[in-house]
Amino acid sequence: MQENKNIIALVEPEIPSNTGNIARTCVLTGTELHLIEPLGFSLEDKYLKRAGLDYWPALNIRSWPSLETYQAFLEEVKENYQIYYATTKAEKDLGTLVISKPSILVFGKETKGLPEDFIKAHPERGLRIPMRDYKRSLNLSNSAAILIYEVLRQQGYPTLV
Repeated sequence: MQENKNIIALVEPEIPSNTGNIARTCVLTGTELHLIEPLGFSLEDKYLKRAGLDYWPALNIRSWPSLETYQAFLEEVKENYQIYYATTKAEKDLGTLVISKPSILVFGKETKGLPEDFIKAHPERGLRIPMRDYKRSLNLSNSAAILIYEVLRQQGYPTLV
């Protein structure tokens, strides 16, 4: 992990093309990608690779064996990062976000989101994207792009042209 870089973390992602799209966004924004297992696909999946195009060699990626190990990591780095859990169940919305240091944005799996107990352990970290109350939520890769670009906007788009 590079020090003081923003991070997008995907907890048990299921759809390879979403992860591939997020990987591409990470490369182009200088964001590190963390994948928390189990994954719903292989990292060699053709749809994953197709969505990420030829960006894979430039991706700064790290895998974690479980959500429990990732939670320990979050507790270890919490003083150096602002940590947010993307969830439709959060009280705070994107409009309340004030970024003052590098951020870790944690997203749940496409079909279920983040585990309820994970969110309840730190409700102050919950963050939702405003949307109509219709069915479920935005696509995972769209949500990740919206949040990381808001973080980067508030940081003054460091290293971006």
